[in-house]
Amino acid sequence: MDDSNPKEIRKNMRRGIFLLPNLFTTAAMFSGFYAIIAAMNGRFETAAIAIFLAMVLDGLDGRVARMTNTQSAFGAEFDSLSDMVSFGVAPALIVYMWSLVYLKEISPSMGKLGWMAAFIYATCTALRLARFNTQIGIADKRYFQGLASPAAAAVVMGGVWVCEHYGIIGRDATWAALIFTITAGTLMVSKFSYYSFKDLDVRKKVPFVALLAVLLVFVFLSIEPALILFSVFFLYMLSGPVVSLFRWNRKRTRLLESGRAPSTDENDSNPGS
Repeated sequence: MDDSNPKEIRKNMRRGIFLLPNLFTTAAMFSGFYAIIAAMNGRFETAAIAIFLAMVLDGLDGRVARMTNTQSAFGAEFDSLSDMVSFGVAPALIVYMWSLVYLKEISPSMGKLGWMAAFIYATCTALRLARFNTQIGIADKRYFQGLASPAAAAVVMGGVWVCEHYGIIGRDATWAALIFTITAGTLMVSKFSYYSFKDLDVRKKVPFVALLAVLLVFVFLSIEPALILFSVFFLYMLSGPVVSLFRWNRKRTRLLESGRAPSTDENDSNPGS
């Protein structure tokens, strides 16, 4: 029997939603949608940049909500749907239109593999977001279980941006695009741990040299933004498997030294699970 008070429900509905954080979420979704439109018109570099802009806006909406104390269940669900558009559907369609579509020139079966790879990426994004939503309040906030969807989109779209910037057309990068798309999608649903950077408090005082470091980061980004952003997110994508392998090897060494058999349970080396 439902004990909820109808008057209380109507009262909550009349309260509406918080405008400020949801504006950032809407802007992030718009960037993802615009990226699809740009790709349909053959402007793939613009499409990739729009996805990176969506990443910035997606990172701001949560922080704005926490700073202004405007978190809500609606905002969390809206943010998840926005992520699916900007970091799931949009990158999958863009990389398909940019490069994977040319696999059909090899054979009809390879053409199917192209759109299947894009579909696998989009599906893994949905699974990643659904798993993340069910682990809120349970998992260690310092780590993500699996590659976060914005980071996966940054790797795939960063590759598109770099190739377009250096004059490499999608037809010449089909195999690389196929590998990157499937790898990024698979890592999203993996159990590898990735540092989330959520324990960094930007409101605390930092040494003066930290400001200089931030300035140098902006300088490097202004020189070769496509290559630097792609390199950073590519290394971040590799950090999950590399760190997990290092932990597994370290634990295996300790167990061998103590005379015990090493465990093969992947969760033992996963602080984010």
